Amino acid sequence: MNFDLYVVTDEEISRGLSHAEIARRAVDGGADAIQLRDKRMSGRALFEAACEIRSITRAAGALFIVNDRLDVALAAAADGVHLGQDDLPLRCARAIAPPHFIVGVSVGSVDEAIRAEEEGADYVALSPTFPTGSKADAGPGRGLSTLRAIRSAVSLPLIAIGGIGPRNAEDVIDAGADGIAVISAVVGQDDVERAARDLKALIASTKARRRRGCMR
Repeated sequence: MNFDLYVVTDEEISRGLSHAEIARRAVDGGADAIQLRDKRMSGRALFEAACEIRSITRAAGALFIVNDRLDVALAAAADGVHLGQDDLPLRCARAIAPPHFIVGVSVGSVDEAIRAEEEGADYVALSPTFPTGSKADAGPGRGLSTLRAIRSAVSLPLIAIGGIGPRNAEDVIDAGADGIAVISAVVGQDDVERAARDLKALIASTKARRRRGCMR
């Protein structure tokens, strides 16, 4: 599983692009994973959008994750589902999902991350890492210190989400994140493909520097 650049779709800030078109442009720019997120859509509309994105991500070799809705994720043959702390419990999702189905969990503390790992999560996402306007109920940013503490406490892939863009992506990777999840830094830009490509290059160069043992 590669989560270097994980793009969350959002039609409210996409300058008229549909979820599927966001996904298409993001994977053309190198996004490794796409998450379909829309809490306003009907189940049928969400399923139809999911089927479109499934086709796009499969052709591009990118992962496809559905936010919250395990039923839609399974019906659209997505690679996985992303669950929040108030969503379907992880153990229940595991009981329903087929083998190798990815289940990711949003966490806000070390304890939540450890519990997610114990219950069988495939990755955890610190949410929000920084204050963000992309998600009204996100709460305060947890900060890089929490990210580092989670990195030390769990061995799962760790994603940082919330308030992340080109100006702080290196800090997040240096603090131990395996990847970054973004909304406005890609979806809200004039050129979604270019924004994704630039961020992907920044992540790659940061990881290469770390492998060489070089710190900023």
